[in-house]
Amino acid sequence: MRRRVDRVNSRSSAMLGLGEMRLQAGWTGSELSTWREEIPTSGSVSLPPDPHALDGLGRNHRIETALADLVDNAIDAAASDVVIRFVQRGGRLCSLYVADNGHGISSELIDSAMTVGGRREYKTGSLGKFGLGMKAASFSQARNLTVFSRSSRGEINGRHWSLDDLSDFRCDIVPTDFVNDELDQDWGFKAVGAGGRTVIRWDGVAGFTVTDDPNRVQAFLTATISKVLDHLGLVLHRFLARGSLRIAVDVADTDRSVVGAQFEAEPINPFAYHHTGHPDYPKTLLAEHHGYRLAFTCHVWPGRSKSPNFRLPGGAVERQGLYFYRADRLLQAGGWDGLTAVDPRLQLARVAIDINDDVAGLFSMNPEKSRVTVGPDFAYLAEAARDADGARMASYLQDAEAAYKRSRERSRDRRKMLPPGKGFDPLIRRAIGDEVPFIPGEDPIDIRWRRFQSLELFTVDRENRTLWLNDHYRPAVVGTGRGGLNDAPLVKALLYLLLEDVFEGEYLGAKDKDNIAMWQEILTSAARSQHVRGAAS
Repeated sequence: MRRRVDRVNSRSSAMLGLGEMRLQAGWTGSELSTWREEIPTSGSVSLPPDPHALDGLGRNHRIETALADLVDNAIDAAASDVVIRFVQRGGRLCSLYVADNGHGISSELIDSAMTVGGRREYKTGSLGKFGLGMKAASFSQARNLTVFSRSSRGEINGRHWSLDDLSDFRCDIVPTDFVNDELDQDWGFKAVGAGGRTVIRWDGVAGFTVTDDPNRVQAFLTATISKVLDHLGLVLHRFLARGSLRIAVDVADTDRSVVGAQFEAEPINPFAYHHTGHPDYPKTLLAEHHGYRLAFTCHVWPGRSKSPNFRLPGGAVERQGLYFYRADRLLQAGGWDGLTAVDPRLQLARVAIDINDDVAGLFSMNPEKSRVTVGPDFAYLAEAARDADGARMASYLQDAEAAYKRSRERSRDRRKMLPPGKGFDPLIRRAIGDEVPFIPGEDPIDIRWRRFQSLELFTVDRENRTLWLNDHYRPAVVGTGRGGLNDAPLVKALLYLLLEDVFEGEYLGAKDKDNIAMWQEILTSAARSQHVRGAAS
């Protein structure tokens, strides 16, 4: 019985309130009489940050996200051209440049631009936000950062930071003659307006391969440039698509004083499908939060596609979900942020959301501008969003899943075909690939022009897997436009669909030969008629 009483007393003591326990212990509370709201001070000491703290700056950056941050700055400076240049010396990669033809950095702003954490006023629509972008991006990749700039007013400025010499945080000033030499290199673009220009140089880049083996250096450059172009093409696809921005990458060899060909970023639009995967979409769902109106533009892709716009870096399954844009710059490509779980059956579902700066704790972006963090109210807001007919997010997810199931059934039923090859516009090749399963391991069908001895429109060259078109009819088919390898996309696409199956099998059967003769007669007559009409006009 005593053991039971002890257990009860112990449990009772544990359940006593904090104040009661302190009173039982004899605590009177008189110590609080010394507490003061204001804290007195008797002087100050200077405590600059340890320079090694900068070693961790921007560590969430990869080279492609770091370069995107520098391109953001160029866009804010009204640049129309940006060139990223890898530099080789002695066979090794040694430096990297980012040059733009924006309005440059004025003398009164150059020092704040180089200050770690330096803040300035950002205009509405600016891509900059934290005052860390250039420094965090640069020091995440390189030991040395140098900025050369000519402002639109003609001011010449150069500043240099080195992580190896930051003991007193004094930034080096670069002589004007050297600044001019760097600015006046041939960057492959023209000056605009008053001729402003900014060049950022990285030295001691940690991620560069250290070998001088040409094959390994070339393999590294190929992989890295592809990764950079894909990332920039995705996050800045709106700028690239409307033609307000050109981004190019090249490689310079200082030993030979030559610069290689430029590779340009192409827009990779995650919503650029040829036709919708569901007749009710795209559809916009609206919701409000503390007076802020948020639009969810819901899309359904037509099916699993070979298009880079669908696959995206990381794969289509991981890229389903929400796409946040700020000032037309893509911050986040995929993920559901609590709305639902990633599911292969939802890989056709993508939602575009344009946001302003942080709104009432609803969301915020990370300094690398690669992710949006949503607040606890976001999922509830998304669930409450609806269109004029009352449709909500749940019904959209159901429709997207149903579209995926239908696309799977449709793709299983379609006959596999030989892939299109040279002579087809890339858009046509992607469109065919989106709709048609290809026969694995087979060479593609090329379609080319050449002069015939006869007036036939085409000839089937099964041995070389080529459909030849009679160059005699090329002006009539192409019209006034300039001919090229990928010209006449409509005619070539129709002929591919008509004649693709005659390239299959070991030999042509009697039916195949009869069909080819019939198509030849009809299409040649049509081509001759078009040729005569063109000559008459």
